[in-house]
Amino acid sequence: MDDKLYQFIVKVAAISKIGLLFSKDPYAVENYSELQALSKKIIEEYGQMKIDGPNYFVRDIYPTPNVSVRAIVFNDKKQLLLVKESSLGTWSLPGGWCDLFETPSEAIIKEVIQEAGIHIKVEKLLGISDRVKYKTNKKWSEYAVMFLATIVKDTKVFGHEVSEVGFFDIDNLPELSFKSNETEIKRAIKAISDNTSYFD
Repeated sequence: MDDKLYQFIVKVAAISKIGLLFSKDPYAVENYSELQALSKKIIEEYGQMKIDGPNYFVRDIYPTPNVSVRAIVFNDKKQLLLVKESSLGTWSLPGGWCDLFETPSEAIIKEVIQEAGIHIKVEKLLGISDRVKYKTNKKWSEYAVMFLATIVKDTKVFGHEVSEVGFFDIDNLPELSFKSNETEIKRAIKAISDNTSYFD
């Protein structure tokens, strides 16, 4: 399915979800129910996925973008920290989804420990981006919060989701996964060099 069409259908699913959550008018509820059924059918048939429940958005809350965190961490040689993901075989900046009731800075500290075995100190918020503009996998709406951090301690022990941890020269990066592309990394590094921040 075309990315723009997919995003349109997901938006329809979100609108139907919101309408059914908050509307009391019986005619509106009927229309939102129809939109919900149609959007589910199209997503399942053309998006080739199975939706458990009546709507693409499972939880009974207002649908919003997912929030992820990533860290820019350099070693003493000014090389960038990357982790190799076991499931993909490609590299990305350490990070992941924010858990409920967890601040973004708490989330990135936890993620870097889990993925790289490195304790960090968060130095600066570099920027917030709409990752749909940058990633190839555009099924999920995602805001990415990017931090600059420094190394406090390297335990050399990392989680099962990662097969390797490494530091790389900026001009010689390995194959990156869809979770961290070169454009995003360079945007963050430019914010560091310009002593500024960015947002979409």
